[in-house]
Amino acid sequence: MGNETLRTEINNLERKVKLLLSEHTQLKVELQKVSNENRQLKAQASQQEANLANFQNQMKISKIVESMVVGDSDANEVKDVLDDYIKEIDKCIAHLGEA
Repeated sequence: MGNETLRTEINNLERKVKLLLSEHTQLKVELQKVSNENRQLKAQASQQEANLANFQNQMKISKIVESMVVGDSDANEVKDVLDDYIKEIDKCIAHLGEA
């Protein structure tokens, strides 16, 4: 091979290496974005699961209150007390989630 052929080959290899490095950098950035999005989606899913569990507990309590054999005024009073308890428990859960 002549000098000119070697220079051409070296130039081609350098160009390919630069392209590969550029693509590698772009892929690293994209991977970071996808990782961040994945982390956010997992946090959202966890929050949704907590909300669903909370809602299910509220539904269970409501069913219990409704199934109790008491007068309408007593049922409303029990329901209000239980709703207050649920709100306080939700606040406690929120504080635990912040820790």
